[in-house]
Amino acid sequence: MQLEDTATARADARADSRAAAPTAVRWRIFWILLLLSSINYIDRASLSVALPLISTEFNLTPALEGVLLSAFFWTYALMQIPSGLLVDRFKARNLVGMATVAWGACQAFAAGCFHWIPLLLTRLGLGVAESPIMPAGAKLAGSWLTPSERGRGAALLDGGAPLGSAFGAIIITGLIAWLGSWRLAFVVAGVGTVVVGVIAWWYIRNHPSEHPGVNAAELAHVEGARRQRSARAPRERLPLRAVLADRSVLCMFASWACYNSVFYGLMTWMPSYLHKAHGFDLKQMGGATFVIFLCGFIGELFGGWLADTWRAKGGEPNRVMKSMFGFAGLASAAAILAVSYATGLVSVVVLLSIALFFIRWCGMFWGVPATLGGQSRAGLLAGAMNFSGNIVGVIVPILIGVIVQTTGTYFLALMFFVAAAFGLAVCASLIDYRDRGLD
Repeated sequence: MQLEDTATARADARADSRAAAPTAVRWRIFWILLLLSSINYIDRASLSVALPLISTEFNLTPALEGVLLSAFFWTYALMQIPSGLLVDRFKARNLVGMATVAWGACQAFAAGCFHWIPLLLTRLGLGVAESPIMPAGAKLAGSWLTPSERGRGAALLDGGAPLGSAFGAIIITGLIAWLGSWRLAFVVAGVGTVVVGVIAWWYIRNHPSEHPGVNAAELAHVEGARRQRSARAPRERLPLRAVLADRSVLCMFASWACYNSVFYGLMTWMPSYLHKAHGFDLKQMGGATFVIFLCGFIGELFGGWLADTWRAKGGEPNRVMKSMFGFAGLASAAAILAVSYATGLVSVVVLLSIALFFIRWCGMFWGVPATLGGQSRAGLLAGAMNFSGNIVGVIVPILIGVIVQTTGTYFLALMFFVAAAFGLAVCASLIDYRDRGLD
């Protein structure tokens, strides 16, 4: 009898322990956001992967290829600030769901294009539809994650860029080879996006208190960190003009622009570079692109883990972030400089993998808007930051196309990427990453 009572007591204790343990809904939401941002980049990168086939079919020049590659960024950049305002005013969950369904439709419609002009229009629509995702993710990071978790959260949110670019190469090339048509591959990608968008809308909530899967312990974990932060100093809300004129905010915009000059330049032109400069065929190009961008994804997760671990052990925010961003920019610049002189196929892939591994540490910038502007301005600042970064997405693909067409080589294009990576290291070192006590 006594043994039965003891066993029952132990079972009850284990049950109480399980009941008291915080649920992990916040991390499931950010894994879903990782999936969405990955699909986001699969759909973006699909044109880059299929471009050799599309260019032959539509008889495109390198400069016109650059226009098509940049078209997405025209509307994506212009919609960033409006999207950030919408995220701050309305529910991030609804915007995420509607945006994902809309961009899946644009991706599928591209399959019906038989001239470069309607294809250009679908890319413009894709830019509008995808624009709310990252500002909404930055908003959700402020609502769902504690300050010591935001490095990993930002890495998951932005990790879809290299992961989607990596798997996009494999998936799109595989679909093209299997279905025998880039058009059918685009249809499959678009329909899959719509399905995932509906699932994401069903699961995501705007705040932990709204989610049925969040238990009291997880809610207390998130809210407790917010209360502790609020208790240290009174929270205030600065005028928007003062926030946007701040040196750290302006340097954040410049850093993101430099970072995207490197990443978007490689994302849009690297498959063609590997094909034309080093003779990769379609399968080799897809495999190399997969390896290079997968290394970027691994680097992004490692960078987020390293930053959170460093801060959890008492690392001062300025020392942690300035050190990591500065080193990432310089290491990427050195690796890309070496690429310009490399001749072996393996060495080119290895060096580009190193460059992506370090440059993707900058995905942690998605945690910076809430730090510099407070939760009430997080969506707007994230949108403004992404606007600055995606303006270069408009310019860089065209610029690289003109450089390649004019010079007949990719050397000066690679030198441009080296300069941008160095600029990232400089600008990121001028930001004050300390919490400002803003609402």
